[in-house]
Amino acid sequence: MATRPDDLRARLEDRADLLEATRLRYRALKGVLESFFWKDRIRNHFELLREVAADQPEVDATLAAMRRRVEAEGWPHDAAPVRLMHEVERLREAVERAAERRLSASTSPASDDAEGDDGPATLGARLLRLETEVLDAAPFLGGRVWAQAVELLPRNLPELRAACAAGEVFERVFKRPVTEGAPAFSDDEARELARALPLGAAALVALWERLERYDSRGRVKDFLQRRMRRAPTRVARSGPELLLHAAFWHDVARVRVRAVLEAELAPVVPREPELPALLSWRAALTEDPALRLSARSVFTEGRAGLVETAAALAALSRERPRGAWNEEVAWARLEQAAQRARAEEGPEAEALRDALRLFVMLRGQARTPARLFSPEHAKPAGGDVARNGDLVALVQAARHAALRQGG
Repeated sequence: MATRPDDLRARLEDRADLLEATRLRYRALKGVLESFFWKDRIRNHFELLREVAADQPEVDATLAAMRRRVEAEGWPHDAAPVRLMHEVERLREAVERAAERRLSASTSPASDDAEGDDGPATLGARLLRLETEVLDAAPFLGGRVWAQAVELLPRNLPELRAACAAGEVFERVFKRPVTEGAPAFSDDEARELARALPLGAAALVALWERLERYDSRGRVKDFLQRRMRRAPTRVARSGPELLLHAAFWHDVARVRVRAVLEAELAPVVPREPELPALLSWRAALTEDPALRLSARSVFTEGRAGLVETAAALAALSRERPRGAWNEEVAWARLEQAAQRARAEEGPEAEALRDALRLFVMLRGQARTPARLFSPEHAKPAGGDVARNGDLVALVQAARHAALRQGG
């Protein structure tokens, strides 16, 4: 009994939808590549070209699997799925021939050598090479900077999609009203920010480099960078609007995250590459207060210890741990962090020592009337050790002063 066409299509599952969409894209791209002013038309259809290139590996695999199935199961040649397969294959060959012809007319010998004697090996690679050749050819359509930006930034650029994904995280976390006394973000949001910050930064760097490469005069990049600090007022639709939206919220996130971490780690100032790792560590501390800051490629061992010392001292300065055991653990952690940062030098290390000296003086002079107290004339608990000692000695002096006051 013959199989009905509807049953054959159902057996293809979602692959029939992919081939239907591919047929429409191939038809449109074939018309672009075969037109007389094909370079101008490609400039207006970079998104279409990139869609075809991105889906091409899946399309090729689908066609090969479908061809094997048709032959093995003996599907009738006049069945709609079989006719669809043959039409997509014919259109694919036509698009490939047109792309090869356009590349042979525009590719220089030097660039041919870079890809081998036969040029790019796959249709997707040929289409992306064709995009590069058209952009390198210049000039842009029209004289308006915004039109040039739209040409250079197709909405389906992978880097633009990554920047937008990170920007959505930043907007969701930082667009809400700030409540006084409430944390700027939760631990789960801190983990999201830790993942989104490097992703957004890398994507934005790649997008600015793309603009630099194809806009030799720098007009488009300068134009967009002047506008990127303006708060978005409408839904972003074009490529440049998506870039501006992502860049604005990335800057907001960097400033807000840095402000939170600077307040918690003063006098140590977090550096830009350290922000994601610090966010992850900060969030993990709520589950494991004894967790050490890993000295990865971002931190040296001494730098990690310095950050740990600043965080532990800030926690002790804000609130005395409850219970003798908790206080003992808090001071032990601070001393372990100081041991780790013992050899660290520089302005931040000295500022941290000053903070410990002030802690010692304030705790050691707790019974001195305020009008008689001044850091210049106060005699710190621990004497010369507190004045001249290293981080570990200063932590021990601070611990002695705090425990004596508590007693």
